[in-house]
Amino acid sequence: MSDSEGDRFSARAARYARVGASIGGVAARMAGARLTGREVGDSANAAALTAALGGLKGPLMKVAQFMATIPEALPEEWAVKLQTLQSNAPPMGAAFVKRRMVAELGPEWRSKFREFDLHPAHAASLGQVHRAIAHDGSPLACKLQYPDMKSTVEADLKQLDMLFALRKRFDGAVDTKEMAAEIGARVREELDYQREAKHAALYADILGAGKDTIGDVRTPGVRHELSTGRLLTLDWLEGEPLMDFVSASQEERNTIARAMFRAWWAPFVQLGIIHGDPHLGNYTVFRNADGQAGGINLLDYGCIRIFPPAFVQGVIDLYMGLRDGDEDLVAKAYEVWGFRNLKPELVDVLNIWARFIYGPLLDDRVRPIAEGVSPGQYGREQAMLVHRGLKEKGPVTIPREFVFMDRAAIGLGGAFLRLDARMNFCAMFNEALGEGFDVRQLAERQAQALARAGL
Repeated sequence: MSDSEGDRFSARAARYARVGASIGGVAARMAGARLTGREVGDSANAAALTAALGGLKGPLMKVAQFMATIPEALPEEWAVKLQTLQSNAPPMGAAFVKRRMVAELGPEWRSKFREFDLHPAHAASLGQVHRAIAHDGSPLACKLQYPDMKSTVEADLKQLDMLFALRKRFDGAVDTKEMAAEIGARVREELDYQREAKHAALYADILGAGKDTIGDVRTPGVRHELSTGRLLTLDWLEGEPLMDFVSASQEERNTIARAMFRAWWAPFVQLGIIHGDPHLGNYTVFRNADGQAGGINLLDYGCIRIFPPAFVQGVIDLYMGLRDGDEDLVAKAYEVWGFRNLKPELVDVLNIWARFIYGPLLDDRVRPIAEGVSPGQYGREQAMLVHRGLKEKGPVTIPREFVFMDRAAIGLGGAFLRLDARMNFCAMFNEALGEGFDVRQLAERQAQALARAGL
């Protein structure tokens, strides 16, 4: 082991010893709370957990914030506190960037670009993005992974197991083992930038949405010759932050929301594929020739979930069952999703959540996604009702496929609330669904699209 490797190993060991001790302290606090009759997920314990994690940047923070967006993954107080944490790691300096680029593209890496900015345009949890100019004059976005991320992610996922173990120890209403497995699988995928390049190509194929395409969703082209497993080079898509448009005209806000809806629902109902990371930083807004909001740039493809066609059938069946009052179809849909041994009273509890998520899609009128709810609290009231019901009627195991579907739907709804979009979501959903749903045709289309993308 070299000195630098040894230093990194020592730093990681100290890091996780510290957080392990801190989480152990939170567990002791929770045990004390239980003995004295207080809620184990109360604000004091939530603050202690946040303090335990607050000194760590990178993957664990990404995972913690991700969990905070999934109703039922964590107690309410935990989720609220964890959403205040920042996941960005300190950016790599110029000298470190040079060494990383040599490792990815070789000692002559600078000759492969006309220009390359050594200072990052964006820094995130797993890597940072640099602006560059190709030899043909095209602007580029180069996402460079931080060093030693694979071992760091594995260590962080062990800490995730500790968090879920705490939850299960003091609150067994929801079995989160499948949820933990799903999060781990998706975070590991995000480390593979070659896979992400294929995801970007997949979405360009699905949406027909290259940078020069006239439409409301644009996707970046991939520069394969400038990409590796830990360096991803894409076309730079010019755009403005989505939050800059929260005070724009209603028409512009609706245009942005309509594009986001199409970018999410069309791939799902046609191919069983979703963009699973609803973070607002993954969208920018481009303007049309009149200077108005023309649509969105879809920027990040690390977290793409490809579902079995049968799961999509279950999603559509649940919609139809709720729409038509068909209780048998609703129960069948939950079974297809992966819920097991559901008694009628448990179906009733799950329907609280389903009616909330599907509500705008069942209401054939122009409306906001929800009324009287702040973006950060979207879905929280319903989640609390579900949790209360599961404590009485459960427990229940959350299926893996449910996790990212649920998280993305909540993130999309929160974005619509921020934009105060007012649209006929029912009409848009049925337009995306088309004339009818055929699971066999979806399976064929999915297989063909994945083959074209090399997945």
